[in-house]
This record gives sequence, C-alpha cells and structure tokens, in this order.
Amino acid sequence: MSSYALFDEGGKFLAGRVMSETDASIQVELESGKRVKVKSANLLLRFAAPEPAALLAAAQALAAEIDLELAWEFAPEGDFAFADLAREYFSAKAGPEQQAAVLFCVFEAPHYFRRAGKGLFRKAPQETVKAALLAIERKAQVAAQTEAWTLALVSGDCPAPISEQLYRILFKPDKNGPEYKAVVEAARRAQKPPLELLKAAGAIASPYQFHWRRFLAEHFPKGTGFASLVAPPITEDLPLATLRAFSIDDSSTTEIDDALSVQGLGTGTVVLGIHIAAPGLAIKPDSAVDKFARERMSTVYLPGGKITMLPEAVVNAYTLVEGRDCPALSLYARFDEATLALQGTQTRIERVPIAANLRHDRLDGLVTEAALTGQAPADYPFAAELAFAFRLARQLKAQREVVRGKPENFNRPDYNFQLTGADGQAIVAEPDGSETVQLSERRRGAPLDLIVSEAMILANSSWGGFIAECGVPGIYRSQVSLAPGNKVRMGVRPAPHAGIGVAQYAWSTSPLRRYTDLVNQWQIIAAARHGATAALAAPFKPKDAMLFSVISTFDAAYSAYNDFQNTVERFWAMRWLQQQGRTEIDASVLRDGLVRADAAPLVFKALGCDALPRGARVRVRITGCDLLTLELHASLAGRLDDAAAPALAEPADEADDDSAAAAPLALAIGLGEAEPVDAGADGQAAPALAGVG
Repeated sequence: MSSYALFDEGGKFLAGRVMSETDASIQVELESGKRVKVKSANLLLRFAAPEPAALLAAAQALAAEIDLELAWEFAPEGDFAFADLAREYFSAKAGPEQQAAVLFCVFEAPHYFRRAGKGLFRKAPQETVKAALLAIERKAQVAAQTEAWTLALVSGDCPAPISEQLYRILFKPDKNGPEYKAVVEAARRAQKPPLELLKAAGAIASPYQFHWRRFLAEHFPKGTGFASLVAPPITEDLPLATLRAFSIDDSSTTEIDDALSVQGLGTGTVVLGIHIAAPGLAIKPDSAVDKFARERMSTVYLPGGKITMLPEAVVNAYTLVEGRDCPALSLYARFDEATLALQGTQTRIERVPIAANLRHDRLDGLVTEAALTGQAPADYPFAAELAFAFRLARQLKAQREVVRGKPENFNRPDYNFQLTGADGQAIVAEPDGSETVQLSERRRGAPLDLIVSEAMILANSSWGGFIAECGVPGIYRSQVSLAPGNKVRMGVRPAPHAGIGVAQYAWSTSPLRRYTDLVNQWQIIAAARHGATAALAAPFKPKDAMLFSVISTFDAAYSAYNDFQNTVERFWAMRWLQQQGRTEIDASVLRDGLVRADAAPLVFKALGCDALPRGARVRVRITGCDLLTLELHASLAGRLDDAAAPALAEPADEADDDSAAAAPLALAIGLGEAEPVDAGADGQAAPALAGVG
C-alpha cells in the first residue's frame, strides 16, 4: 500500500507519495511528477488514503466549514497539535481529511491561534481575539464602503467624503485611506486618469480652486496664516536725514520697501538718495520673525491677492509710509548735474522723512516722457525731482546697454489683472474663479518704471560692490554672458551680470518681500558700521554654510512661486477670453506652431502655424479652452501680414520668451532663466503683476 505525506514548504502545504526516507528526511513525489526532499521536521501528516490531490481538495472544503469560535473553545490550553484539535472538534476518530482541514483552518486564523512550531499552535487570549474580530469587522466595513464609493465614481457621481477630501486625495494622499483607494480603483475600472474621472463625476466644481489648493498643498500645507509674531522695535537712536523722500508703487502696495530723494538741483552736484526699509535693524538672525521669513522666502503674488512673506503687523512696523520718519538703509549717489557722471556713493543708516507715497496707477497718465522732458506741463508732485531722476535713469540704462553689448528690448507689454465680484466691486476675499477679470496693458519701460528700476539696479550693484570691498559675503546674482544657455546663477561671491550690464548684482532693495534681500541687508549694515573689520561683525561669515542653504531654498521657493503666478495669470487670461466672448484673436508666431496673443498674456499652439516664420502676424480661431489643464486650442484663421514678405521679429529680452507660457500647468520663469534686467518696482525681474505690490 502506498504511503503519502503532507508537509510544509515555506508556509505552503503540499502532499505527495513517499518514495524513500531516512532518519533526517524523506523524498516525496508530487502529483506533477516533481520529486522533492523534505526534512523530517517539516513532515506534518502521514496517510494511506485518499490520494494527495483528493485529500487537499477535501480538506480545503472542510476547513471553510469549521466554526473558528467553536474550535477556539475546544482547543486545549498550552501548546497543542492540529491533530489533537481535530479529534476534539470532529471526533476521536478524525481522519486525515479532518486533521488536514483543522491544520489549514487554524494556520489561516492567527487572531484565534498563534503558531508555536511546525504543526503546533496555542490559543490566543480572549482579549486578543475580541480586538482582532473587531478589526476584521471594521476592515470589512471599510472595504464595503470603498466598493460603494468606487461604483458611484464609475457611474459619474462623487460621494461627499471624497469631494470633502478632494485636494488631499489629489495632492497629499493617504494611500491607505479608503477615499484614495476608491478613486484609484474607480479610475482603473473606468480606464480614465483620476483627474478626468473626478472632473466627470463633478468633484471639481472650480478649476481655480483646483490650481489654488494644489499650490497650497505643496507649499503651504499648514495654511497661509501667520503665527503670533511681534515686530521687534528699532531702538537705536538714528540720525534724521534732512530731505523729502517719496516712494513710487501701485495703490495696492503695502510692503513699501524703497523710496527716492533728490537734493542739490541747480547746484552743479545732485545727490540721488535711494532709501530702503530697514527691518534688518530689528529682526535678528534666528529670531522668531527671521525663522518665519526664512520658511516662506518670498511674498507670493497673484491676481486678486498675495501671500506676504511677513505678517501685516511686522510689515507695518518697517514699511516706508508717508508722514513718518522711517528707519532706512540709504545709498547716496552724487552725480555731476551737467554730465551725470557718478562722483561717488555713501551708505548711511538713518531715519528718513517720507513725504509722499506716489502711486503708479494714478500718475502714469500724467508722468509722461513729454512732461518729464519739458515738452508738456508737469502737474504732479516732485516734478523737478522726477525730471532729473528720469534723465539720470536714461543715462544709467544707456551705460548698462554699452556693457551688455546690445540695447534692452522690451517689445511687449505687461498686464495688470483686476478681479471684480458680481457687484462690480474689487474682491476682498479669496477668488473662486467666477469673478470678472479686467486686463489692462502696461508697457514695460514706462517713465516711472524706468526711474525706479534704474535706481534699484544702481543700489543693488553698488551695495554688492561695497560689501565685497569690506570682505563681507553676500548673496549675488550673476550671468556669464547673453549667449543661449547662460542662465542667471546665485552665489556668495560677486561676479558680472551680463544680462543687466553691471559688475556685480546683489538683491538688497526688497527686504520686506524677499528673504535674500533681508540677508544682504544684515551684511550691508555690518559693512556700514564696521568698514574693513565688518567680516568679523557680519552675521554671515565667508564660506558660511547657512548662506548656501538660503540660496538653495530661496531658488526653489522663488521659482515655484513664479510658476504658480504664471499658472494663475494664464487661468485669468483664459477666463478673460471666455468673458469677452473672443472666438478669434490676433497673434504673432513664435516657433513650432506657438503663437503669442496680442491682447492677453497667452502663448499657445495654433494648428496651421507650424510652417510660418517667426514674427508672422496671424489671426487664430479659438476652438477650445480647458481651465483645468490650462490648454488653449486654436487654429489659423488667416494671415494679417504679407505672406510673401519675410516676417521677422526680434525676441524680447525676457526669460519666458517662447515656451514658458505655452506649457499647461508648467509655466516657468524660474531663477535659472535669462534675466536681462530686473525691471520691477523693486528691481525684480518683471512678474507681470504690476498692480499687486
């Protein structure tokens, strides 16, 4: 009569005919014909009948019928063999099928029985069993709920628990959560990407909120609110400057970092004062306010609002508000009034009387080139000072262009975005995407822009050289040349910035908005106070690892913030097209079918434009607009220029020249791009939000 054996091989039960055996092992032939050597310790059951395949099938079927709770009751205390439990549960004459059934059953029920060795088990304590059964029940309920949510999503309905956690599921998911699992399984069954599935199920009611929450989830997971921070006072007794300074910003600007003054008109020597808010006199490295600013790194600008780097109360303590004598870090540059030759500079720490906060949006129509050059009436404050500053700005710009080797070319405008609610009033709360958007054009290089940008470039360049002469490290921006591929870099040593045309360039004029500027301000203050020995007194020493850490963190954060600003501006520009009912729009060809719209800051693909030369003037037909993916679909409607003539256009000196604004959800102006000129109200490279300070 044949002899059979049931054995354990790596947690899997097999059975076969015994071919031979020794004291230490047996050789077993499986039903497949394969022969295996089994250690005696792994041998669990010998039997003569039925045949192995029949025994396994019968035992598995019988195991499914065993009442585990009853088997647990019957099990003896202490360690026991499965065969002993089979005789307790079935009968004293329990055969191989019944013994194997008990083995299979208790082996798969660790919440009732703990494994104590090969073929040996021990009853789990009653408390453990109860807790395990509750967990199993909860798991079953969760599985049933997940299945119900999955079916609802597939059918086009989004369950409330999923819609409530939508942005967490999309951007910061708990992959063990039932909501996430339901979305993944539903997407698999529907054979759709999760985003498309959720959109079809009505989960994403507001494309704007989708973009906004996506950004917050990645960069502000704790929200945009502020900790309870108190602005440390500036207690130093600073000298009061005898001058009248004025700032130039937009009406919505609250972080007024910079102001100007002009002294000595008509004397032959004119002194231009560039006055920068001085939070660095009070905020100390590693203080609570500093740590918060270092975490954010920069103010985030977007149509309809901004996320400031510092709390409002801290900003208000140091901002250059008219009617106050404000602590400031001042650069005084002396010029020959006739030739505009620079005769020298001086840095002072002082209090500066701020006589006025001038506003772009109120003065741009009055402060024109004609008014500034005496060809039209100059009916606005500080007319003489602005006229000199404009004359000087044009001179400084011309000098930089000589160094650059070519003129700066800003041949397309910036845009201001104004959002209004249903009542036609400017919104004060967070937008939801339903607002009406108004686009207004503001051409770069306007007189007031030029005055401020050239003054800030002068300050950033001069202070960069000043701290280098004192042996104090700083955070610099440099560019080797204007050749393609030579990107703007950040480092701790002065180096030429070919794009701007200066010997060195250290952002220092926006300490309330950019963390790099606050760091540089600390270094400049040390240099102003200690001169040649400033390296010993400065917060950051040469080769300081913290400076490199700041550069790395700032670079990543600032690039991400700019990307988001461009994403949101693209959203509102596309909403403007929809609200205006524009089905056709004039544009210029860039390359590879990309076109740039004339009336809005939009770059997109247009079918039929692939073979047209750069600069060709076209009219394109808008055929689709997806606010979720930010894809704009268009096709060529006709040429607006002479198709036989070559249509060439010199590219503007901008980092996002061709492709940045064309890539949905990936619009990039990052710090690594070419940076010909920092032409914002604070010397910043042209984010298009001129209307948001």
